[in-house]
Amino acid sequence: MPSGCAIGGMLELLTRPWTLHILWALSHQGPLRFGVLRKQIDGISARVLTERLRTLEGAGFVFRHYEQTIPPAVTYGITERMKDIEKVLAQMEGLARKWQGEERTAIAEPGNDARTGAQLH
Repeated sequence: MPSGCAIGGMLELLTRPWTLHILWALSHQGPLRFGVLRKQIDGISARVLTERLRTLEGAGFVFRHYEQTIPPAVTYGITERMKDIEKVLAQMEGLARKWQGEERTAIAEPGNDARTGAQLH
């Protein structure tokens, strides 16, 4: 990314492993307790989930609500800042689905390479 690129830091944060999985779960299922969130993301370790949540909280994308109960209840959810990004991610998802459909159509057309969809000459 060129220096001075306004979105470089945001893209770096969002493209870290597991980050979009965490944000998707929280934005689609509402605030979740740590254990429930971990079960929603198959394969993530408790250590990595904790690290990502701390980073996302520090960036202002996720909030952490702590209740002094026995055992303590910690809930995570998305912030207003993340809701702004959700709109962009929804547009990107729509574009990705559109491109996937175009790729499937291109591959299925006669005279195209079955693997890539490229026209055979």
